[in-house]
Amino acid sequence: MQVSPLRPGSAALESLPAGGLDTVFVAAPPGSIERRAVLAHALRALRPGGTLVALAPKDKGGQRLRGELEAFGCTVAERSKARQRICEVRRPDAPTGLEAAIADGAPTFVEEIGLHSQPGVFSWNRIDPGSALLLRYLPAFAGRGADLGAGLGILARAVLAAPAVEELSLVEIDRRAVEASRKNVGDPRARFHWADVRSVPLADLDFVVSNPPFHAEGIEDRALGQAFVASAARMLRRSGTFVLVANRHMPYEDGLRVAFRSMTVLADEAGYKIIEARK
Repeated sequence: MQVSPLRPGSAALESLPAGGLDTVFVAAPPGSIERRAVLAHALRALRPGGTLVALAPKDKGGQRLRGELEAFGCTVAERSKARQRICEVRRPDAPTGLEAAIADGAPTFVEEIGLHSQPGVFSWNRIDPGSALLLRYLPAFAGRGADLGAGLGILARAVLAAPAVEELSLVEIDRRAVEASRKNVGDPRARFHWADVRSVPLADLDFVVSNPPFHAEGIEDRALGQAFVASAARMLRRSGTFVLVANRHMPYEDGLRVAFRSMTVLADEAGYKIIEARK
């Protein structure tokens, strides 16, 4: 029996052969477009009569799972456990709407922001307010640097507008965002790293810029942003500069004071703060 667990952003998702699996388990993502695409990929990969088990938190898409699966022509057995909604179905012989759902969740060019993107990537169809504010306060960097949590490459494109930048490493853990950023950032000085910021081997950098995340699996995790601060300090040379944007309530200042020689708040607007720290 062939069994496959599927997670959003998995490199295996699109490459699974159609009709080849007996059982698939899906941790369904919260975004509706991405969730329907993931469910459609899972059903496409199952043989007729194969089993799909999909679950999601009740407040992050779980309430919609049953209806979305029924729209594909499935008969759904539903139960709840530990605040999760769990749906189990047998793949019908001829599910409906799979190709349309997969197409909706595929990589695309978003004309409104002029960027390649994909549903499920952070702020996939708009410039998030934190990055928009940071763009207004970015200094003209020089030398070698990194964009930690680079996403679609929004900040990277602005950084590379400075001719004195010699090289910029875009570090991002979401494979889909990395693939989109390769299209969005065509500058030959850009280097792309599909990696965890906490383990990527960068050192002796002149500058680091970041809009660090503070959610993991949909749950606020302040330690994640603090790890970005520690990683930036590790990567920078003496006198290197770190510029970040954060929600006003995020407690990064203590970590910055420990790891950096000086710290300056460049802006405090609309619930966000821009901080510059020097090693």
